[in-house]
Formats: sequence, C-alpha cells, structure tokens
Amino acid sequence: MKPEIKIRRAEPSDAEAMKKIFESPKVIYGTLQLPFPSTENWRKGLAQPPDGTYSLIALINDEAVGQLGLHTFPHNPRRRHVGQIGMGVHEDWHGKGVGSALMQAMLDLADKWLNLSRLELEVYTDNEAAIHLYKKFGFVTEGTHHQFAYRDGVFVDVYAMARLRK
Repeated sequence: MKPEIKIRRAEPSDAEAMKKIFESPKVIYGTLQLPFPSTENWRKGLAQPPDGTYSLIALINDEAVGQLGLHTFPHNPRRRHVGQIGMGVHEDWHGKGVGSALMQAMLDLADKWLNLSRLELEVYTDNEAAIHLYKKFGFVTEGTHHQFAYRDGVFVDVYAMARLRK
C-alpha cells in the first residue's frame, strides 16, 4: 500500500528538512546541488524567495521527503508564459510516488492558476528514472547540452526537456 503523500508550499521552518533532502547522496548526484548544503541558505531562500518562485514540499507522515521548485518570469514580458522546474526526492523515497505527486501538484499550479504554457527542465542524460517521470507528464526532449555541469569529477550532459500546454 502506497503511503499518503501530502503536498504543500514550503515554509522557512522547512529549512532543516530541505537540507536533509538535498544532502542525500543520490539527490546531490542527480541535481545541480553541491554537497554539504546549508540550512541557513535554505531558510533564507524560503523566507525571501525571488518573485515568481514557488517551492512545494512533499510530506509522508509529516516527514519531508521531496521538494519541487517552480521558477517563473513575472518581470520578463516575453517569458511570462514559461516556468522552469527543479526537484529532488530523498533517496529513501525514490520510486514510491513522491516525484509523481510533486509533478501533479506543480502541473495543477502551472496550468490552472499561473497560466503557464511552457514548462522547462534539464535532467542528466543518465538519470533514467527522472527522464521516465518527466515523459509520463508530457515532457519531451528538445536537445542535449554537452558538458552542462561538473559532477563528481567529470563533465556531464543534460537533456533539455519541455512540456507545452496547447
């Protein structure tokens, strides 16, 4: 039986929980985050997010297990229709529906409340589970960015993926 996953907006009081999610080795490996995350940096980011930034948190039994950030462009008239996504799910909760719950909540926000017609993300080309998740929600690969990031001593490629709402 799948656990009940609750999604809500992240608050500054979630900073320690965010640090715990993003210090997970598989999360560091699968995102652009650096090792040794700072609770204070998370607190500041959650307390004073940039305009157009929405941070969702996934909870199971009141434990934070995943996070999704949606970044929009409210001050750029030519990109107001776009949102960029970044997410991380603690490695103990991979494959248990957390990513799907976060994606569904974000799509509801983007489609029904923010009127975003284009959602973008980058994903490492070797992150097959994440690629599968994004495709499940209608994202398609638009191209490859070679040597996009430096990870664990080597340069790695990412796919640029997007979902267009028609």
